[in-house]
Parts: sequence; C-alpha cells; structure tokens
Amino acid sequence: MDGGTYTLVFSLPSAADIEVGALGEHRFPAGGYCYTGSALGSGGFSRIDRHRNVAAGEHDVRHWHVDYFGGHPETELVSVERTRGQDCECAVARTLGAGPVPGFGASDCDCETHLARFESAEVAAERAGAAHDRD
Repeated sequence: MDGGTYTLVFSLPSAADIEVGALGEHRFPAGGYCYTGSALGSGGFSRIDRHRNVAAGEHDVRHWHVDYFGGHPETELVSVERTRGQDCECAVARTLGAGPVPGFGASDCDCETHLARFESAEVAAERAGAAHDRD
C-alpha cells in the first residue's frame, strides 16, 4: 500500500478571511498551520500531489476544506509529513491540537478539527514531524 496518513504544513504570513466551503468564511490569524488527512485509497499518497497543485494554483476544484485554505493566494504549502501504511489521522490531528475553525477536515469523525495553528510555519513543521514520529 502506498498510502497512510499525512500532514500538510502551510505558512500564512498575514491574517486572512477565507471562505471554507460549507463552513463559511473564517478569519485565519497569521502563522503556521497543519492539516492532517488520510490517503488510504487506491491512489495512496498521490492525493498529496493534488494538494500541491491546488496550493500552486494549478488546480482550481475545491472539494475538501483544505482546498479552500490551501488554494488561497496568501497560503503557501511548505512541507509534508507522512506515516506510511497506517490510519492514524485522528491520533495525529489530536496530538497537533486545535485551530481556528471547528469541524475543519473532521466531517467524517468525532474530532474537533484536523487543522492546527502555530505561531510560525517552522514550529508547525517541527510539531508535525514529531506527531508522525511517535510510536
């Protein structure tokens, strides 16, 4: 299986109001953000390529909450962490903590959110790496 759990690490250099699909418009403070998802289907981690294309402005279809955030012109996808062959999406998301939008990326589970915010992208990347290295 070429899939598992992943965390996208974004930088948002200045606060932005972003429309997040059915969740509506939300204010996102400047900082680093971690979005945790799973890629367990037949395409595996190729889903990450889709997220990269949305973030680069090369794909404009918005299907998931993270598409709206990652596709916003102020955000930058700076790194990706992975745990291969495991469905630990909710455990990683809970380890990273809460963000500014309840329900973000968590419409199919009982987590508060799958988007966490940190003071910088560097801190977000460090925390995402630690969350994926846990045993």
